[in-house]
Amino acid sequence: MPSQDFWSALEQLVKDHELVIDRPRGSRHPGHLAAVYPLDYGYLRGTSSGDGAGIDAWRGSLPEKSLVGCLCTVDLTKKDIELKLLLGCSEAEIQTIQAFHDSPGMQSLRIARQAMPDTEAKSA
Repeated sequence: MPSQDFWSALEQLVKDHELVIDRPRGSRHPGHLAAVYPLDYGYLRGTSSGDGAGIDAWRGSLPEKSLVGCLCTVDLTKKDIELKLLLGCSEAEIQTIQAFHDSPGMQSLRIARQAMPDTEAKSA
């Protein structure tokens, strides 16, 4: 289970960098036209990931666009591993995103963010 420091560091990246949606919901993947993005997908401007591009992020429909978790993807075709942030995604949207990534040659692992005790206490 990732520590609170891990989530705090990711939150800081999200806070400090603009989310650019370059593949809106319903658009097609430029290299794989059969793949249609089920939700808004983009990256954090001014960041870099293992592939040299910005840190990837999915944006869900929840009004609060908080970081709810991330996916670690393994792409055997590209021979890479990436972390994709999940911002404001409902449980159903996360399942849809995972189904999008889980295909022949690619698999994903969800890292769910658990509510922290001090957050739970404030909302009680």
